[in-house]
Amino acid sequence: MTQVLYLKWRPGDWSEVIGQDHIITTLKNAIRQDRVSHAQLFSGPRGTGKTSSARLLAKAVNCLAEDLAVRPCNECAHCQAVNKGEFLDLIEIDAASNTSVDDVRDLREKINFSPNQGRYKVYIIDEVHMLSKPAFNALLKTLEEPPPHAMFILATTEVHKIPITVISRCQRHDFRRIAVPEIVKQLEKMAGAEEINVEKDVLGLIARQATGSLRDAISILDQLSSAEQKITTDLAHQVLGTSPDQAVLDFVDAILQGDPAGGLNTLHDSAERGNDPAQFTRQVIAYFRNVLLMLMENPDRIDVPSNVFSVIEKHSREIDIKDLLDLIRIFNTAINDRGGSWQPTLPLEMAFLEALEAIGNTVSSPAKKSAAEKPKQEKPVKQVKAKTPKKPTTQPTDTEEKPSDPGQKPLTVLQQWNDILDRVREVSPATQGILNSCKPLGIKDNKLVLSFRSDAIKGKMENGDHPQICQDAIEKVIGVKLPILCIVGGKDQSDLPEGVDPDGLVAAVVRDLGGTYVSDQDEE
Repeated sequence: MTQVLYLKWRPGDWSEVIGQDHIITTLKNAIRQDRVSHAQLFSGPRGTGKTSSARLLAKAVNCLAEDLAVRPCNECAHCQAVNKGEFLDLIEIDAASNTSVDDVRDLREKINFSPNQGRYKVYIIDEVHMLSKPAFNALLKTLEEPPPHAMFILATTEVHKIPITVISRCQRHDFRRIAVPEIVKQLEKMAGAEEINVEKDVLGLIARQATGSLRDAISILDQLSSAEQKITTDLAHQVLGTSPDQAVLDFVDAILQGDPAGGLNTLHDSAERGNDPAQFTRQVIAYFRNVLLMLMENPDRIDVPSNVFSVIEKHSREIDIKDLLDLIRIFNTAINDRGGSWQPTLPLEMAFLEALEAIGNTVSSPAKKSAAEKPKQEKPVKQVKAKTPKKPTTQPTDTEEKPSDPGQKPLTVLQQWNDILDRVREVSPATQGILNSCKPLGIKDNKLVLSFRSDAIKGKMENGDHPQICQDAIEKVIGVKLPILCIVGGKDQSDLPEGVDPDGLVAAVVRDLGGTYVSDQDEE
């Protein structure tokens, strides 16, 4: 039977351990100085080299080479025996299946016997956090006062489950997740040596899928290599149940543009191709994390193909951090709650619709939309008039104002705002999505005043073709050319007189356009 790749490529020397230089340097120095601790604790994510490093350490302390700096030499009898799995003084224990206090007591009885071959009898206890509390208590005394020929190496993926009394008696080494470029480099080396025909982009996909675990990455490559002679990107997505990058990009576009139909179609198409909805959700979260890194000016931390990187840059300009954090929370909750649904795609569908609501791209049925309440109108304030410093005073109303140009009919923009949004959507769903986040206040100086809740959203509206698309839609609906003026609402209202709606047009004119309040009493 052919040996699996991760066993075949298991490190046989310190130089072959990938991505853990901070630990390997410490262990090599301890061996060179002959000051290796009798109890070691290796903690970290799975597949990062804990057990392999433990075996190297066991081999090094029993190596027969006279020069301590070259241990393990992989040439002496002891090193050869360890490599073949025939070294009697290397005992590996799986704590998951040996959890009881009796198992530890049996270990304590045998540990007093002298080594059969080497200088040290080395016990590697894997997944040590699985031991019961009584078993830990029984192990504690041995860790505190071990025989001079005994050495313990404890390995765990969940160090927080180990009693502090045990941790305090060990020299602790924390293994880290391995970076994507390091994994890709190792996979390239293996693929060349094993004559595996694989597209370069596939190696990056495998590395990202492994989430820092080199062993998982090697296992994935091994699995794909047995599928077909040439490993393509399409084959990798099919075997792994992942979606192509374009599907994720289309899905995110649908969220940012307020396109529920497009987003759901992308999701369902992905599921029909056999892709796992849970995995799709993870890919969406990973993508939003990359957008967050871009917003936080950490582009060097983003490891994606160049075409995806350019889209991340684009999306980072279309969303603010608050909305982005909301999206990450929504989809992260969906992946954690997916076990409660009998329909695999339902959690992701609900998360998608919730995401549209969270960033202001409200989803509503046509019937609901037609019956929706008209925009809230500011109550007339008869005693207060607004005027700009350099122009004659005008008194706008909340719903309409006659333009100064003769012959134009009164504008009823607010009453027909939903119709305008429908027309905008036909041209650009992205523009319609931005407009869903604003409040139309009324007409001022022949301009439609739109109040946005943040500078970021206001900036989106003012960029590109969005203003022209909105103006064209207004002209088609009401037959009048009407420019738009974007302002930011929700600013300091402390200087507004009593009786003035802080969200209304009068407040907006004075607060954002430099107008001055003149009451009826002042005019007298």
